[in-house]
Amino acid sequence: SGWHRVPRAAAQLLAPVGDPEKVICVGLNYHDHCQEQGAKVPKEPLIFSKFPSAITGPFDDIVHPRDASELDWEVELAAVIGKRGRHIEEAAALEHVLGFTVANDVSARDWQMRRNGRQWLLGKTFDTFCPLGPAIVTREAVADVHNLWIRCSVNGQRMQDSSTRHLIFGVPALVAWVSRFVTLAPGDILLTGTPAGVGVFRKPPIFLKRGDEVQCEIEELGTICNRVV
Repeated sequence: SGWHRVPRAAAQLLAPVGDPEKVICVGLNYHDHCQEQGAKVPKEPLIFSKFPSAITGPFDDIVHPRDASELDWEVELAAVIGKRGRHIEEAAALEHVLGFTVANDVSARDWQMRRNGRQWLLGKTFDTFCPLGPAIVTREAVADVHNLWIRCSVNGQRMQDSSTRHLIFGVPALVAWVSRFVTLAPGDILLTGTPAGVGVFRKPPIFLKRGDEVQCEIEELGTICNRVV
């Protein structure tokens, strides 16, 4: 009807899912990301997590923690679960996916790789370390989720430029795998991994500093942009 439209400049977009039961993440899930760090291609998905409190809006600030010094970017395709399931067959896995959105798996590499016994959780889950959005694009609206370009820029400089066709484990395989261990619930977020181009494996390494602007974009899904403060 047009009666309930709000000017974009007058609205603050929040994360499309703000308080999921679970935020499930996948490591080493792009062939090019394995190559850039000299890692073997995993035979099974490498699963870790973030706390839901890490989620922030698609255009909100990323807060640089006082206790971390090596902040990094990771543009990721995120799947949003829409139907509860456990022991889901891979052939039926997409029926449990509501849609897709863009995520930035912000990572404090010093905590991820050297501190906390090299457990990944703390380095991945500081507050604001999961910008998400700008919206959920329903599964039916995406022509081929495994053939989308995926990119990240820092201060306008392209850092990551790849395609979801380079995923090692696609969305159905990941949904089926994770559901072997936990019940997937509506609203759960599944981050599917990042391609090559992260800061820690550059020579010399590049890390985010206060004032930097990080833009993550995926074809057909949109763009998120967050400033480090």
